[in-house]
Amino acid sequence: MWVFTQDGFISAVDNNQMPGKLTVRARDRKSLELLSDVTGSAIIELPNRDYEYRVYVTRDDFASFLVSHVDHLDYSNFKNRIWDTRGEVYHDACSDVWGAMLQVSDKRR
Repeated sequence: MWVFTQDGFISAVDNNQMPGKLTVRARDRKSLELLSDVTGSAIIELPNRDYEYRVYVTRDDFASFLVSHVDHLDYSNFKNRIWDTRGEVYHDACSDVWGAMLQVSDKRR
């Protein structure tokens, strides 16, 4: 699962070797800092991986993390918000994803 929030981009997958846990990965440390803080999970750095940073959390902790983002959603424009919270590089990368997803728009087919 890919998740884009005002704090960063993360990828969550099942952890086959740790029953009951998810591996939540990111390409930059900042994207995992809030999840690490609220769950008490350490951020692990694996420099030679596609996603260099990861935390291991329970499904319940990850679900609570996502619900918290929904509960605190107070903006009407995501791209403007991420400019404020993460700056130009993250904003521009997310804008590229937004543009790429136009390919699956029903209006484009």
